Amino acid sequence: MNKKIISLLLILLFGLTLGLTGCQDGGNGSQKGSAEEGYPSKDITVIIPFSAGGASDVQARIVEKYFKDEFGVNLIITYKEGAGGEIGFSEVAKAKPDGYTIGSINIPHIVLQPLARETQFNYDDFAIIGQMVNDPQVIAVLKDSKYNTLQDLIDDAKANPGKITLGNVGTFSGHHIASLNLMDLTGTEFTLVPYKGSADQIVALQGGHVQAIMGNLNDVMRDLDKYKLLAISTEERHSFVPDVPTFKEQGLDLISGITRVWAAPKDIAPETLARLREGFERIAKNPEYLADMEKIGQPEEWLTGEEVEEQLKIEVEKATALLEKYGLLEQK
Repeated sequence: MNKKIISLLLILLFGLTLGLTGCQDGGNGSQKGSAEEGYPSKDITVIIPFSAGGASDVQARIVEKYFKDEFGVNLIITYKEGAGGEIGFSEVAKAKPDGYTIGSINIPHIVLQPLARETQFNYDDFAIIGQMVNDPQVIAVLKDSKYNTLQDLIDDAKANPGKITLGNVGTFSGHHIASLNLMDLTGTEFTLVPYKGSADQIVALQGGHVQAIMGNLNDVMRDLDKYKLLAISTEERHSFVPDVPTFKEQGLDLISGITRVWAAPKDIAPETLARLREGFERIAKNPEYLADMEKIGQPEEWLTGEEVEEQLKIEVEKATALLEKYGLLEQK
């Protein structure tokens, strides 16, 4: 065979190899997940972006209890906490999209953070499996605190600008934005103290390191007798704590909640995502699971992945307007 023909064959072979590579990565360098027959065939890891013992971890532990019956494999829980969840969110977004690494992620955190600072993920880097929790925010103080009402706390903050500490979980999180809203609506200035996770925030409150927290309802439900709840960020009083007044009935238009959503990397195969959605919905509607959630004070609320993705579009608009108002929108 002469050299010209050999050279031509080599060029054609090289081009074919490049073409196949382009098909495998979608032509843009991204790694596409492929459907696996009989998925799942091995244990699945879930990334929790906050510290052990917090609300996200507690909910994941309840899911874990029913996971093997539904999927036939174990759920392996791992923690990647820090930066208001950003470290863990990034790990989920960058994971191999094969269905064996998923995450418990939070809204509005995954919307706020990319809008406010440079991050390694965007809100649309996730394929949403479904929402399992809608956790409202509460202002909580210790049982022996001098504050008996929200107005007591507001009055002290006005009298001592910047001297009253209010614990949050991270920055550009639901807690952080609710706290900014509180200051904006009341003309007060608190010193906001960020923590890696809600478990750390609770420890700080119990240890007297902060005077109050803007925290998850679920986090205080576990030791409710240790706290006074001054307000809750729901439209109407919550059935878990019917004696706690809303911000709204105390004259403040502050409605806020943190939703816990399970998600996979966006390039997961549609068939794999469908299996996860189907399984998680069955867990979310299991009467025994629901009883466990109520027992531990987790405010469950199931929404499908498609419903969450529609809500995310609205959340982006709201978050953009809010961050612009506070001068916190990143200039890109």
